[in-house]
Amino acid sequence: MQIGVIGATGTIGSRIVTEALERGHQVTAFSRDVSSIQDSRENIRWKNIDVTDAGSIAAVLPGLDVLISGFGAGNAANDPADAVARAIANPGIYARAAAALLNALEGYARVRLIVVGGAASLEVKPGLVFADSDELLNAAIDGFGLPREYAGAMRGHGDALNLFRTSNRLWTYLSPAVEIAPGERTGRFRIGGDQPVMDAEGRSRISAEDAAVAVLDEVELPRFVQRRFTIGY
Repeated sequence: MQIGVIGATGTIGSRIVTEALERGHQVTAFSRDVSSIQDSRENIRWKNIDVTDAGSIAAVLPGLDVLISGFGAGNAANDPADAVARAIANPGIYARAAAALLNALEGYARVRLIVVGGAASLEVKPGLVFADSDELLNAAIDGFGLPREYAGAMRGHGDALNLFRTSNRLWTYLSPAVEIAPGERTGRFRIGGDQPVMDAEGRSRISAEDAAVAVLDEVELPRFVQRRFTIGY
């Protein structure tokens, strides 16, 4: 398949690119600035993109079967502190990116969109979303050692999800586990809907590598078109 990956240098995006290549797909990798990227792997090409500009996105859609967005406000792979600072400064950027993606897809109705978003929009219990509770949201933020100002960015993912839910495009939204970090590719995890998948210790966790597996599984065998899903061990 012809797969585009936005945020291809990020923690999750880079692993999605690797997973796609290892499965034999053709990948177009997108980032803000690809001028310094050197990549000798086969079946990949790099292009610049502005994920908040519908015209920039629409220009790269011809020929793609699936567009995957692993967009983050900053590049957590290279500078986690910068990623947090950018997210705090631009809490509405995820909704703007969602709007741009949907506008770009208006002329390409057959291109599927898979978005890797955030976990704060998951439900703690039916009807109660993490982001709706300051206590729960702050507890999660404190658990990761993030500044309290990061709450706006976490809620911003939920705003983006709400935009997708009002769209008739072929979108899929992945809310990864609450805890996600580089780790092992096991290929073994469980899938959920709107509530986090908990392990035996009561933790919602997944490796970035297994998140990439889940994304490519959905690329190859769509099960959540116009739906959100989550994953965890």
